[in-house]
Amino acid sequence: MSTQPGQDAKFFQRGKIEEFRAELQAAETKDKKYQKRKTVLKKVVANITMGNDMSPLFTDVVQCLGTPLLEIKKMVYLFLMSYGRTKPEQIHLVIPSFLQDCNDRNPLIRALAIRTMSYIPIPVVTDALSDQLRHCIKDRDPYVRKTAAICVAKLYTADPRKAERGGFVELLRDLMLDANATVVANAVAALSEIGDRQDGVIFRLNLLIASKLIAALGESSEWGQIYILDSLLRYVPDKHADAEMMAERVIVQLQHANSAVVLTAIKVLLYLMNYMENRRLIDYICKKMGPPLVTLLSSGPEVQYVALRNILLIIQRRPAVLKNDVKVFFCKYNDPIYVKLAKLEIMYRLAREENAREVLAELEEYASEVDIDFVRKAVRSMGRLAIKVEPAADSCIQSLLGLIDTKVSYVVQEAVIVTKDVFRRYPGKYEGIIPKLCENLDALDEPEAKAAMVWILGQFADKIDNADELLDDLVYTFLDEPVEVQLALLTATVKLFIHKHQSDTTKALVHKVLKWATEEIDNPDLRDRGFMYWRMLAMNPTLAGEIVLAEKPAITTDSDRMDRGALDQLLLHTGTLGSIYHKNPETFIRNAAGRALIDSPALNANSRAVLVPLSRPQLPPVAVSVSGPGPTEPTRPSSPPGEAGTSKPSLAVPVASGSSEGRDLLDIDDVTAESGGGGDSGEGYGDIDDDGPTGNAADPYANLGGAFGGYSADEPKPMGNRTGHGGDLDDLLF
Repeated sequence: MSTQPGQDAKFFQRGKIEEFRAELQAAETKDKKYQKRKTVLKKVVANITMGNDMSPLFTDVVQCLGTPLLEIKKMVYLFLMSYGRTKPEQIHLVIPSFLQDCNDRNPLIRALAIRTMSYIPIPVVTDALSDQLRHCIKDRDPYVRKTAAICVAKLYTADPRKAERGGFVELLRDLMLDANATVVANAVAALSEIGDRQDGVIFRLNLLIASKLIAALGESSEWGQIYILDSLLRYVPDKHADAEMMAERVIVQLQHANSAVVLTAIKVLLYLMNYMENRRLIDYICKKMGPPLVTLLSSGPEVQYVALRNILLIIQRRPAVLKNDVKVFFCKYNDPIYVKLAKLEIMYRLAREENAREVLAELEEYASEVDIDFVRKAVRSMGRLAIKVEPAADSCIQSLLGLIDTKVSYVVQEAVIVTKDVFRRYPGKYEGIIPKLCENLDALDEPEAKAAMVWILGQFADKIDNADELLDDLVYTFLDEPVEVQLALLTATVKLFIHKHQSDTTKALVHKVLKWATEEIDNPDLRDRGFMYWRMLAMNPTLAGEIVLAEKPAITTDSDRMDRGALDQLLLHTGTLGSIYHKNPETFIRNAAGRALIDSPALNANSRAVLVPLSRPQLPPVAVSVSGPGPTEPTRPSSPPGEAGTSKPSLAVPVASGSSEGRDLLDIDDVTAESGGGGDSGEGYGDIDDDGPTGNAADPYANLGGAFGGYSADEPKPMGNRTGHGGDLDDLLF
């Protein structure tokens, strides 16, 4: 507001209400050039900025609205934005000035007036705003029109039904065809905000409007480009050719200098790839997405972390994007710990036979770092690498043995934990290292490491000569151990007894542990397991041996990949907070509407097989249909009146019918057709359970219970039936 930078710093001093009021009243008589009023208002605004309550000056400040000076009007309107909603009984004093400014010759004042009115969600103000807003949307000046577009979204937030009845959604629809790119971007932003509400309209684009929006990208600001690109996710292609054409036009945005624009463009491309069939084009797009993602890693650590969390999602769905760039994710000495841990996870995800040696050498370097958490993750990643890449298993085991020789406590304990998983992945192959592990038994003091070592002693009790002595030493502190270790000791002693049932020492040991577990332990899980083992051993020891020593299924780290349906959902939020948390926004943002792929004839079969149904609360019974600029869409048959109250809320997944040009731009209705997708055939993704919960459509959280249940970052799981996998990286490309 000042002509010289830093000139207004002197106003940021705490003042008294009475002094400001006296100065404003004195300025009314001796202030022909309005300089005194401007100075006092600057002090008031500075105090508001500092958090001081200036609301008692409401009537005094409002009297300055008649001043013709734009700078004073701005400060008065800023005051009204801060305190207008807290003074509903006095706001009527401002309405005449609002209406006068809405018809001012200066477009800045017209825009300022409607913007301020939209910030005051009081009925008397919104009533006055409704009439003026309708004129401002059609104003001759683009600045007023683009401001009016945002004001519609604020009016919808204050009173959704009034905004719909007043036809403002239709007026926003018309603004999407405006000649000015900034107006188009703001209209899209407003419609997107309305469409993201659970009780909002269903905002969809047809091919004609989507093409016009892409054409406006070149003239839009960075924020406008983000809004326009994000809105393209509301276009559902009916033909493979449409999706491919859109992707070819969007791909140029990957060269943008702004990281947010790049991530939003990647989000659109990942979405459109679900509706493509041209394998060569998909491979080309994946190849083009790699360099922009790598470029983001040269930014500051905060931007790096955002990029890394998004990359972690992208490479699970499209491994080909960065499959040859694992070196980019090697940690630098000055990286913050959160960046190092994110890079470590991506290195493991990108590891394969061709680069396993490089990744292992890098992990060995990390194991000698000073940060304990980072070292633990690095050691654990070595074990996961051995499980994931079989040709590298020998090298990984040698590295783990070298780490065990260092005698560093936390390194040894992590090495023992991952070695247990290696034994299960490669039964009978690396049992020669058990003596080395037993030498470090006294160094184990953490529950997970101790439980892993106890499992090894029990599982290989027949191959360890002094297993009974080792377990006897561990059992000495049985009653003081955590439940995790107690469960492992209980099972290990039973295995030892089955292997060496003729030994008196073993008999006494198992009797002692079972007696403790059933008589002196309060934990029901441990006590019940003790009773179960005792009865099995008493009734049929042979059968007990077959059960306890049954062959364990081989494990794999493939199952720590996120559920495919949940992954497709999360990729629709690339570049947002949801992609950092790896959670859908509706789980942590109140009233946020979820996103999911929508079925259409162009949706490829693998994506359709894991389609996640999206629930949406039932809207009011009044149906409003807004026709788009294209051909009119056939009306849907409504249900009979007698069934209106008993019908179940259906999924908010529009049925793909006809060409995309024939679709309405916007639908506001209470009943939407159910999607034909969401089948349970899971072909092409055999280790994922496709029978997801359906839940109640009225409950926005009903379908989220199992969304992340199959995703574990560190713990390998049993390998299921993988008949649908091709065995290489290409199985995720469609």
